[in-house]
Amino acid sequence: MTKSLPLASAAACMLLSAATMAAANDFPTAERVLYVQDCVKNNPGPHYEMINKCSCALDALAREVKYDDYVTMTTIVNAMSIGGERGNNLRDNEPLKPQVKRYRDLQAQAYKSCFITPK
Repeated sequence: MTKSLPLASAAACMLLSAATMAAANDFPTAERVLYVQDCVKNNPGPHYEMINKCSCALDALAREVKYDDYVTMTTIVNAMSIGGERGNNLRDNEPLKPQVKRYRDLQAQAYKSCFITPK
């Protein structure tokens, strides 16, 4: 019985720390689903394998950036794809460029660590 008490305490501490880490930059489930669906659509490969790799990529992003910052960066990146004048206003906006670069660097790092080869 004396051996099981330290083991149980260690297990409880690990679960508590894992829950704390997961909550630190937790993204809403719907956002996670949308990210994985988009990633799977844009990266060819076996469906189940890509679901796991894309989930891994989002977990890697979530460890590096808070959800609110992620929303800001992805909004800017997605808005820059708008054609015409509206898109030009964003593409030519110098203060936004560091956020775009950071997002693209984080995504590239996440893809690499999860073995996703962008097409």
